Amino acid sequence: MGKVSTKKPTRSGDGRVIKKSKGQYQKQSMRLEHSRFGQHLLKNPAIVDGMVERAALKGTDTVLEIGPGTGNLTIKMLPKVNKVIAFEIDQRMVAEVTKRVRGAGMERKLEVIIGDICKSGDLPPFDVCVANIPYQISSPLIFKLLLHRPAFRCAILMVQREFAQRLVAQPGDKLYCRLSLNTQLLARVEHLIKVGKNNFRPPPKVDSSVIRLEPKVPPPPLNFQEWDALTRILFSRKNKTLFANFKTTPVLTTLVRNYATVQSQWKNVDEKQCDLADLQKLIIEKIQTVLSSSGFIEKRARSLDVDDFIKLLVEFNKVGIHFA
Repeated sequence: MGKVSTKKPTRSGDGRVIKKSKGQYQKQSMRLEHSRFGQHLLKNPAIVDGMVERAALKGTDTVLEIGPGTGNLTIKMLPKVNKVIAFEIDQRMVAEVTKRVRGAGMERKLEVIIGDICKSGDLPPFDVCVANIPYQISSPLIFKLLLHRPAFRCAILMVQREFAQRLVAQPGDKLYCRLSLNTQLLARVEHLIKVGKNNFRPPPKVDSSVIRLEPKVPPPPLNFQEWDALTRILFSRKNKTLFANFKTTPVLTTLVRNYATVQSQWKNVDEKQCDLADLQKLIIEKIQTVLSSSGFIEKRARSLDVDDFIKLLVEFNKVGIHFA
């Protein structure tokens, strides 16, 4: 015996039962599927053409696409390049884009990888990335791309408007944050196109933007673990002075422990016998000296650019202060 549905029928204002067609159910199911994966399909062909044009694709290029959806971008890029590698998490979209490309006779140029790109491990080599990125994976995906080796030529990405504004924000801007700093450390970033929410199906709640990322090659010769720890400390309260951020108990405790560990390795300090109070005082003095000599004693994280942070990290390391 089949299952009995307990769902109440949809009724009109006068009480009549409204029956939905199979097509209506399919459209509703597709909308729910898009919502589940955070996908909003770009439907404006002018925006699609603009993204492809700004990618400056070459016939020898391998293009990485994330979330091809129904293939609006894919079908425009395939005639211009050697190959498109598309990551897609939604099985329905995989079937849709594959069918569309096969109908255009370009199936040999398309490789679809089914799964979550953020959990995929190493990415395959590619020259250019062109993608309409699901909003919820924007930040981890940006840094996965920028840390990929060998470096790609550029990425043309559709992202949420405020996210784009954070990427391009400059010191002193309201939206300037660690995301701005870390992105600009690794890449040149440019805002290209403003895209209203009505250019998508289904329309998202916010507007979008197209940005261009160009990785810096080679990347800055930094210890990125130390960089990450330093920027976390200083942006934890970005409106406070740098010195105030360093003087908090958790930060000082970490810096004292790191200092004692490093110095004991060089036989300058016996880590087990050192006086923590004396070390803490020494660390504060070293921090104050570095900030004063660098001209940053009254500065705040919101006003410092990439070069300022690099200078700080180098000067701190010179006096034995390490952040990781």
